[in-house]
Amino acid sequence: MQVSGVLGSLSFLSGSIIAGANVTPDMLHRDANEVMGNLQSEAIQALLQSTFRTDPTCSIEKAQVRRDWEFMSKDERKNYVQAVRCMFSSRSKLTEFGWPTKNRYDDFVGVHINMTTTIHNTGNFLGYHRYLLHTYETALRDECGYKGYTPYWNWFKYRDDVTKSPVFDGSETSLGGDGEFFWHNGTLAGILKIPLPSGKGGGCMKSGPFKGQDVHMGPMASVFPGFPTVSGIFIENTHCIRRDLNSYASTNYMQTYHLLNLTVGEASKSIKLFQEELQGGRYPGHLGLHAAGHFTLGGDGTDLFSSPNDPAFWLHHAQLDRLWWIWQALHPAEAGDIDGTITMNNNPPSRLATIDDALDTKGLSPLVALKEVFNTLGEGPLCYIYA
Repeated sequence: MQVSGVLGSLSFLSGSIIAGANVTPDMLHRDANEVMGNLQSEAIQALLQSTFRTDPTCSIEKAQVRRDWEFMSKDERKNYVQAVRCMFSSRSKLTEFGWPTKNRYDDFVGVHINMTTTIHNTGNFLGYHRYLLHTYETALRDECGYKGYTPYWNWFKYRDDVTKSPVFDGSETSLGGDGEFFWHNGTLAGILKIPLPSGKGGGCMKSGPFKGQDVHMGPMASVFPGFPTVSGIFIENTHCIRRDLNSYASTNYMQTYHLLNLTVGEASKSIKLFQEELQGGRYPGHLGLHAAGHFTLGGDGTDLFSSPNDPAFWLHHAQLDRLWWIWQALHPAEAGDIDGTITMNNNPPSRLATIDDALDTKGLSPLVALKEVFNTLGEGPLCYIYA
């Protein structure tokens, strides 16, 4: 990879902004997609100058490159889709737990369901999902012939009409389109406190390479109308992948302000504020970019437990990881900080998470300590950047 091809204009941010100064009115009027690109360029520049990198075998020039789905060639997208379809057609390797896992893809859904209450609104939320994403990428490459690296869904480019995104246009080089129309009167997001209008789908995915694909677990905490909850991970619930692409969620909760506040504004000053802004707990009526992405997907994507049933889950979380990666690069002194306990919303009350806590994927990948995934160019299992 040519580093010069990643670097754009580096005049967007000043040192004071990176340090967490207030976001200016002029910055708020910029296009969110353009802002994200500039932030990414700043992150690369910061990493080039950083002493945080500790592994000489993993430099920016040698790192794997995770790219926007839109800028992958059609053949690259098809290779990714074929690998995911291979996961759906391959045998489960996690049969010892008694979960109704019918294939290799189900293994990842099952692990996410099993771990949900200890990997959301916890001190390990960002690190665990980063490692699970790496584990999934490794399985696609080692078991299913994928030749690339994890792509991401750039929410900001098509936030006003998500159906126009190449991720969701329903073509053979997408991850499928909207669901069949299923009448429903909106969805309650944000712990049932934020009403979202219904989209034009809601039923089984009606186009693209995953049309007709069954999944076998969840939902377990459904807030999507007409999508009843099952009672646990051991209950089989074979159903089609459901979607309700909802541009209301993306238009209203993926604005330039939210992006800037997270990365260079008030919410960027600590990992605690960053996580609260990302996950939607800072003030009433705030959905947060994490939840906004899930509710833009609708259907299976809205269930906290079984949201990986939708293959777009992984691209959504790659974009979230991209944001954390940018924040870490621009805030190197805080890049290894964590905040939170080891239970979701500290319920039941539990100890504080530590950087030495193990990331347990139930045998999908080796145990590693949380601190080993902080640095994507470090001495741990990771060696990648975003472009």
